[in-house]
Amino acid sequence: MRRSPLDGRTVVVTGAARGLGAALAREIARRGARVALLGHEKALLEAVAASLPGPALAVEVDVTDPDALAAAARTVRARLGPPSAVVANAGVAEGGPFLTSPPDAWSRVVDVNLTGSAHTARAFLPDLLDTAGYFLQIASLASIGAAPLMSAYCASKAGAEAFAHSLRAEVAHRGVGVGIGYLNWTDTDMIRDADGHAVLRELRVRMPGPARRVYPVETVAARLVRGLERRRTAVYAPAWLRLTQPVRAALPPLVLRVSRRALPRLEAEGSLEYTGPLGAGGLADRGARREN
Repeated sequence: MRRSPLDGRTVVVTGAARGLGAALAREIARRGARVALLGHEKALLEAVAASLPGPALAVEVDVTDPDALAAAARTVRARLGPPSAVVANAGVAEGGPFLTSPPDAWSRVVDVNLTGSAHTARAFLPDLLDTAGYFLQIASLASIGAAPLMSAYCASKAGAEAFAHSLRAEVAHRGVGVGIGYLNWTDTDMIRDADGHAVLRELRVRMPGPARRVYPVETVAARLVRGLERRRTAVYAPAWLRLTQPVRAALPPLVLRVSRRALPRLEAEGSLEYTGPLGAGGLADRGARREN
């Protein structure tokens, strides 16, 4: 492998205990970086850190707690050096009709996916200003085309996309790059759990062609890290997702047409139920909140 721009640099990844975050940490470490893994589940974070080929640090932190994130940033700076890149990957999801979703659970998705990303940027931006670094916001196809029964997730990812665009314009003259990672369905605990719910599985399988495919987490992580190395303003995993940008205005009417056909049947079958947090990461987030 050619020498990576990440070689010898410190890179922070949030939501790194499992799934995409852990895969990103492995791919980044493979390129010679020192990796700081942030998130819930300290034992899993430490296990991932121990499996990496180079220096790594596990820091248990809730991204919705700005004071805890500020303390985490000080720890990373002291132990690994100031970060040159930060990946705001931490995220949770729930599914089901908006009307029957618990307000606190709905708000928690927005708090983690949007506000948590902003808190992450705030904590590490001083370092990125010093290193002329790069901030990668993990977004989703949901940022481009919102779907029914995932209102909190879609709202949070659309907000995260807008936040990243705004932040990029604000810090570009200071030498800091900001990118957005757009993902489709990725083989993580969250997506596997979603497929266990009839209504969410229906949502995926009714999508056209490649849009319904679930992509291996290692493939997605490798593509995102290539974008990280190049400081891209947008990274699409898979690559065809870039084709949705020119036609994003046409997506809501398309989603509406499909929903009008599918939802009455699912409603009659009693499938339109609140799912609760999706995946082990979502359950870990709920458990951590209860402990606090």
